[in-house]
Amino acid sequence: MTRGDHPPPAPFGLKVYRAASGAAAPFARAVLKRRLGEGKEDKARLDERFGAAGRARPEGRLVWIHGASVGESLSVLPLVERLTARDPAASTLVTTGTVTSAKLMAERLPSQAFHQFIPVDHPRFAARFLDHWRPDIALFVESEFWPNLLMETRARTPFMALVNGRVSPRSFAAWSKRPRTIRYLLSQFDLLVAQDRQNAERLSALAARPVPSFGNLKNAAAPLPGDERALRALNAAIGGRPVLLAASTHPGEEETVIAAARLARADVPGLLAVVAPRHPARGAEVEAMAGGLNTARRAAGGAITPDTELYVADTLGELGVFYRAAGAAFVGGSLVDKGGHNPLEPARLGPAILHGPHVFNFAETYAELRGAGGAALVRNERELAAAARRLFADETTRGAMAAAAKKTAEASGERVLSDIVAAIDAARAQSRKVAE
Repeated sequence: MTRGDHPPPAPFGLKVYRAASGAAAPFARAVLKRRLGEGKEDKARLDERFGAAGRARPEGRLVWIHGASVGESLSVLPLVERLTARDPAASTLVTTGTVTSAKLMAERLPSQAFHQFIPVDHPRFAARFLDHWRPDIALFVESEFWPNLLMETRARTPFMALVNGRVSPRSFAAWSKRPRTIRYLLSQFDLLVAQDRQNAERLSALAARPVPSFGNLKNAAAPLPGDERALRALNAAIGGRPVLLAASTHPGEEETVIAAARLARADVPGLLAVVAPRHPARGAEVEAMAGGLNTARRAAGGAITPDTELYVADTLGELGVFYRAAGAAFVGGSLVDKGGHNPLEPARLGPAILHGPHVFNFAETYAELRGAGGAALVRNERELAAAARRLFADETTRGAMAAAAKKTAEASGERVLSDIVAAIDAARAQSRKVAE
């Protein structure tokens, strides 16, 4: 659970990586320049990616929380709020590596917290970042195992923890071929906490020490926001029709959803299928799959009419609106081998939840929802069509399923957050005791 008193020596491969990455500053600059041209970096804040601070360090205690992108950064918001409430004098620095997550953090972080971009994994950039911010606590979220960043943080920070830790089966297989490297990297942490039992087993095997799990930190997230005017307009356009939403879909799933909608329409009069691709840039591609159906695409200004059969919701930040408008929601990334997306997002907002078999990213959460009657498994277009027929034919069943999902989400959120904070407190106390 906590770091050993005598971490293993750095493997030779890590020393080579450190030396090679230290010499790669020109390459890093070239990569960031290319990403800037692709719209993946913020020109005004590009220096932050080289470890330069975008603002002065606040006085007093500083908690640093790092998550790679949108999903991780959103998952830490409840933790930021809980830590801020417990210690109002402390400030919280949240770092991410994507432009989209930076925009979301600017909108949603509390007043005592602020955002910076994480530096690329270069020894000098990481050291510059840490020498400026001097965090008292460093919390890494999910699976950010950048060697330079971890090792420089360990050298400068009193307490480090991995929270909501995750190692996918594919990553586990890859790291298992480099056991000394990953064990050394994980030894940098004073505390390891996994997001579910499966990830706890994988992390424990890689770290060679026990790793607890208290549930997924995303369980504690607030409901996705939804603009009220947009929701009113959407509901008016829908006009009471049954809505089957396919959310956060990936290539290989939209065809199945569209085929299921075609099958279900015969028994579900007026059925409107809404597809919200995980990557909105694929909107036109998704619309082109719906040959023979009346379609409209949101990003292109298309409006829902009584004749619309498929609506492509290819915009950012509106998933909360569509979950609120849907009677049933299929959560994507689960019919293909992506591991599934967070089912608690729809659970908090009212639709009955459907998902495919590939849900290893949220295996325990889906199992808990299914056990409570709050979600159902579908494997193909026939099963998805059958589920849609059943749910839209029986409002009582649909309502009971949605209510069970919401109750499960609310109960698990507070439990997970309290247990993670308690584990951090206990590990910090143990770390201070060892230091004395």
